[in-house]
Amino acid sequence: MYRAIARNKRNTVFILIFFLLIIGGLGWLASFIYNSPTIVIVVVVIAVAYAVFQYFMAGNQAIAMSGAVQIEKRDNPRLWNTVENLSIATGTPMPRVYIVNDPAPNAFATGRDPQHAQVAATTGLLDLMDDSELEAVMAHEMGHVQNYDIRVSMIVFGLTVAVGFIADMFLRFAFFGGGRNNNNGGGGGNPVVLIFGLVAMIVAPLVASMVQMAISRQREYLADATSAMTTRHPQALERALQKLEDYGRPMQRQNSTMSHLWISNPLKPSLMSRLFSTHPPIPDRIARLEKMGSTF
Repeated sequence: MYRAIARNKRNTVFILIFFLLIIGGLGWLASFIYNSPTIVIVVVVIAVAYAVFQYFMAGNQAIAMSGAVQIEKRDNPRLWNTVENLSIATGTPMPRVYIVNDPAPNAFATGRDPQHAQVAATTGLLDLMDDSELEAVMAHEMGHVQNYDIRVSMIVFGLTVAVGFIADMFLRFAFFGGGRNNNNGGGGGNPVVLIFGLVAMIVAPLVASMVQMAISRQREYLADATSAMTTRHPQALERALQKLEDYGRPMQRQNSTMSHLWISNPLKPSLMSRLFSTHPPIPDRIARLEKMGSTF
């Protein structure tokens, strides 16, 4: 179990390094061709500033977009006690607890650190899961908080924005020129630069999005492993995930910008959503849990 968690953390670090290499490669290419490192510096600073803003505001934004309502113990003792017991067991501060009025079974967690955590479950999840399955699902969400997944997501989001800015700027300069003049091999009119610009515009953002999805999937596997380790009952999460597979449905309030936060994909299924899903297939998650369970 501990080996699985360590492996997922290492994979996330490798993916982040790869992400930085993408930005570094684009930046070096733009700086070399246009002799203007200022372009890269400006777009990266803007991307980082935006990521910092999102870092502090993303939690409240997610709650507002989901339509979640904060509860106290008297409002739903079953959910509240489950989260409180997990908080005590893991030694983390008690997060704010929310309920989303939606028949689709689902749950999510947000917050930049354990001191500012928020967890939410839908009414559909509460109706569908038994007590052990509910505990496993909420332990998964608490695992996101423990593992600082929201922080990782915001860093990756900022890097994705940086890739998009750099690629877009690269294409504009490829068409309209900039930096060095045409006689010195830069800017518009140079077919080699134009080809590089087109490739950068198309390939770099696509690769960045795929890397972002890969990190999100790694964090889901990690939260599954954390849930199993916390409850010492991976079979409960296996059953919960199987129910999500069998009885899951799209959320009434869908928003692609926060789809990666939910324990299962809340969007309407389609070919594109399957190809670019931020969630690993549930059968794969169950298979990993079964393998982890054998190591206890």
